[in-house]
Amino acid sequence: MNCEVCPLKELELEHFEVREVLRCVLHTIFFHRALGLVRPKDVDLELFDITYVQCGDLDLEKKIEEKIDQFIDRVEKHPNKKYQSVTYLEIRLKKSGNTVRAEIVDSGSSRLGFNRLVFSDRGYGFTADLQSDSSVKICLSFYEVKNKPGTWFPKKLERLYWEQWEINLNVVQQQKAHSSKSHHSKVVVDPGESAVEETSIRRAALEASLREVLFQIIKFVNEKKDHVPPIPNLDGISFPYEITIPGSSDSAFGMDMFKRMLQTGHPTMLS
Repeated sequence: MNCEVCPLKELELEHFEVREVLRCVLHTIFFHRALGLVRPKDVDLELFDITYVQCGDLDLEKKIEEKIDQFIDRVEKHPNKKYQSVTYLEIRLKKSGNTVRAEIVDSGSSRLGFNRLVFSDRGYGFTADLQSDSSVKICLSFYEVKNKPGTWFPKKLERLYWEQWEINLNVVQQQKAHSSKSHHSKVVVDPGESAVEETSIRRAALEASLREVLFQIIKFVNEKKDHVPPIPNLDGISFPYEITIPGSSDSAFGMDMFKRMLQTGHPTMLS
């Protein structure tokens, strides 16, 4: 089964805007992927001139709020941390007999994503995609549950992911007034009218970007239909789903791959 991925436009916002924006985006996605009959509920944003629709399901609202709380808690504890940003390594592996030696060719800051294996007469290795590390990604994934046949063991349930939404946020720190000194005078930069105007411009830009994201969701849902599985016989108004907030999963994936390469001495399959 192919998993359709929809990376949404990045939204630059301040900490106090996170909750409303995430509510708007997540509930909009769930509403357009709802099963059966729902009780639509219009919600007006307090910070923006935007109205979105919720499914009217208290259980879903509770789970969304829990995930938003979890994300905000991490942002508060680590305000300057880029959760999706890890260190990338370009590594060349050289094998001599039964010994494998890893040589670091290059390193830097990147969002980890292995895109190719490199072969040469000196050995082989892997490199990472070079991407911007400024955004934080929250993923909403839909899946279906199926029995995985086993030869020696009883059947196990497995998740088959068929759609993933990438919500990209750039949570910026609020600008504060500051002062600058010269040999002749001390100039104090006061927020005043210029700061109010700057805030108004930034808020209008965020509102426009949020509208783009909502239209992006609607367009994707209307154009991408073939991958949606049959409606499951489950209680609730949504397909099975999971919401993943920023963590160390990407980094752990990279280290696992590296360890496997060191253990096996060579890649067994390229895809």
